[in-house]
Amino acid sequence: MLAVLLPGAPAWAHNALTDANPAKNATLASAPESVKLKFLQKLNPEYTVITVTDAEKRKVATSEPKIDGATGTVTFDEGLGNGVYTVAYQVVSTDGHTVKGSYKFTVDDPNVIEQTVEPSATPQSDAYSSQLTINGTPTQLPADAAPASDSGGSSTLAWVAGVLILIFAGLAGFVVIRRRKA
Repeated sequence: MLAVLLPGAPAWAHNALTDANPAKNATLASAPESVKLKFLQKLNPEYTVITVTDAEKRKVATSEPKIDGATGTVTFDEGLGNGVYTVAYQVVSTDGHTVKGSYKFTVDDPNVIEQTVEPSATPQSDAYSSQLTINGTPTQLPADAAPASDSGGSSTLAWVAGVLILIFAGLAGFVVIRRRKA
């Protein structure tokens, strides 16, 4: 009965960022050449999005994510100038849930006077979306990989399943006791 009342395992099935280079909130004395993100679970290249935006939310030109097991890496097409950058990622867990996150890092190179990267002119209101580019072709994520709102549906299902198991266990116990008395 204790196993039924404990929090369900679905939360353990979600992927999570375990390491990042550059690190969250890091201030770098020189611009990085790439962003490398390591996750708990193996990444699916088809559903992995890693983007970098500048302080004005303009997308910085990077390579497509290169996936090696649980690690995704993007390299910058041109050097980064001084400023605050946001790394945003979207991956799909082995259980099919989309996991999103972001963090900031700062480049503060005393040898750089002005920004050397000319970001795209299109501001990005959201650093990731349900559309990604695969081999240069815009591709819509399948509906089952689209971001899921965490409205508690999994928790509700876990509680209903727990209650049903308790009812079944109670009925089974009742039958066993009745047979012993008979």
